[in-house]
Amino acid sequence: MPGQDFRPVYHPAGHDNALRGVLQDLRTGRWLSMAELLADTARSADRSLWTRRTQVLATVAAGSDVVQAWLTEQPHSIAAAVMRARVAVERALRAHRDGHARTAELWRLAREACGDAARVAPADPVPWVCLLALAVLDDEQRMREHRVGPPGPMLPPGPWGLLAEADKRDPHNREAYHRMLQFLYARQPGSASLSEAVNFVQWAAASAPPGSPLHALPLYARVERYRRDRGQERALDLHWVAEDAIRDADRGLDAWFDRTDPAHESLLDLCHLAHALWGALRFDAAARVFTALGPYWTPQPWAYRTRDPADRALAEELFTRARSRCLHAPR
Repeated sequence: MPGQDFRPVYHPAGHDNALRGVLQDLRTGRWLSMAELLADTARSADRSLWTRRTQVLATVAAGSDVVQAWLTEQPHSIAAAVMRARVAVERALRAHRDGHARTAELWRLAREACGDAARVAPADPVPWVCLLALAVLDDEQRMREHRVGPPGPMLPPGPWGLLAEADKRDPHNREAYHRMLQFLYARQPGSASLSEAVNFVQWAAASAPPGSPLHALPLYARVERYRRDRGQERALDLHWVAEDAIRDADRGLDAWFDRTDPAHESLLDLCHLAHALWGALRFDAAARVFTALGPYWTPQPWAYRTRDPADRALAEELFTRARSRCLHAPR
């Protein structure tokens, strides 16, 4: 794998081979394998896996009526109701990003679908994670549930009640905390939102148990700061070797990566950790993360270190170069 001919692979399923086959079926309009996979996932009682799989499935299913076809055949399926909420939220978020005229309507439909899913699946964190995802659409925080008092100092009002509901069902749910971080980025423009985000990720990581992917959350805020400072144009490589940057990278390695099975973790988290360790010149440690990634990669955060973040080829080139540098570093 360290060879010069290595080409990284991006796939939303990553190491999840069972999910990969289901995504292929979804693209051809077939839902049965999705129903079977989610039934198996529910039996495993792995809330993290359930959350991740439903999220990835929704990104593909949102472009078709495949979930509606499933509901037509199995109208009492709890998993289908959860997937309807997932798909509705995905469509509303896409409309919001594109400035679509139907955004308000899709937002309303998504909230209704989330409420229905929460009623039929009261122990499931996903409907609450979905409501958290929708909070970014309320950029002026007009809804009361989006301006609840914070649980700690130096944190702003926000959808803390929704986060608490997700936490109650799956403590330290990775996606829930990432959705909260996205809300904070969108809450107000400028450096204020970034400062709030930094306070949030440090608060979240401090309370996370060993092995939790929330220990990688500060790495995302650091990348966002670099992006907003247009670091790739200003050659701010010192940003990654600062004392606090190295501390965040070490915490991600020691408190999360070394205490979990990387094959079951988010590719995006692994790429952020590999990127942070490489940037901190911790090549030997980064090599372990690159090895855990195997053939896979994600364009972020690598794209933000290139002269054109929209050029995926440049991001892939940087990833491959960083990977080779670390895997060939003297031990």
